[in-house]
Amino acid sequence: MYSFHLALPAYDLEKSREFYRDTLGLSERRSAFNWVDYDFFGHQLSIHLIRRSIGRHVGWIPNTKIDGDLVPARHFGVILPEAEWTELHQRLAEKGVSFVIEPRIRFEGKEGEQGTFFIRDPSRNCLEFKFFTDTSKGSWY
Repeated sequence: MYSFHLALPAYDLEKSREFYRDTLGLSERRSAFNWVDYDFFGHQLSIHLIRRSIGRHVGWIPNTKIDGDLVPARHFGVILPEAEWTELHQRLAEKGVSFVIEPRIRFEGKEGEQGTFFIRDPSRNCLEFKFFTDTSKGSWY
């Protein structure tokens, strides 16, 4: 079974926390000062703090990077088994797809260690494909 990953922008992280935690009753999993991960009915929902004025452009997480990467705040993707992630990366590279974020291991040696890469679709929507190295706590954590 695959797990879905969705990241959404937020203008006020504390108000978003109150909504997702208190109103929807979701469990907070991991967080930093500018993002929060929730268990969204067995799937991963990430809320990223962004600037208010992003206009028509994709918002980037302001003044910070996530483990060295400038991550698009608005993106979606899927969490795959590592072998499928590797095969997909190779297939996309062979087709000449440009990577917004090149394939790499993020949070190496830490909780939540993951392989990740980002691409864009023809409409410039950002997609993230990832796998987690430790799935003992479930398909993602």
